[in-house]
Amino acid sequence: MKKGIFDKIYEAGIIPVIKISNVEDAVPLANALKKGGLRVLEVTFRTDCAAEAIARIKKEVPGVTLIAGTVLNIENAEKAVGLGVEAIVSPGLNPEVVKWCLSRNINICPGIATATEIEQAMSFGLDLVKFFPAEASGGLKMLKALSAPYFNMRFMPTGGIDESNFLEYLGFDKVIACGGSWMTREDLIKAGKFDEIENITRSAVNKIIRR
Repeated sequence: MKKGIFDKIYEAGIIPVIKISNVEDAVPLANALKKGGLRVLEVTFRTDCAAEAIARIKKEVPGVTLIAGTVLNIENAEKAVGLGVEAIVSPGLNPEVVKWCLSRNINICPGIATATEIEQAMSFGLDLVKFFPAEASGGLKMLKALSAPYFNMRFMPTGGIDESNFLEYLGFDKVIACGGSWMTREDLIKAGKFDEIENITRSAVNKIIRR
């Protein structure tokens, strides 16, 4: 992954995983996260309005870095890149998506849960992967054991991570950031509680002490 985006992800420490069901929520949600201290946002392709949400945030919320998440195919990767995202994240390692991104010099962070998948990522020259689903796959203990032979690989654990355990993950030197959705809970978004989202975000950011 290019140094610029790698550094931004590391500095953020937490990457909010965003699922937008109503595109009208995209901008106020992004603004709440930005005000709370997070400027690297992952908008997932889990809804039909994901692309429009990315476009609106890109246009109306300056100063944030956008990542496209849950990219499962080349079509969505191409759409996301056309909208100006700085990186592609996927829950698994799809060789076709990885090859497509690398052939175009696009940052890609695929998901892994096994040593075989880490080695496959390494064969593509990747140095950052998403450990997913982190908690269901054995959590930090598993990640430490799994990552031990791969000293050049760095990880972004996601899945089951929240305010109760993200600092433990960040304390591991092979983790550059944690992905999480606890500050972007669907019930808060639907209720328009963006001030609460901002407060939850700020509380999490203030707990990060390694930077």
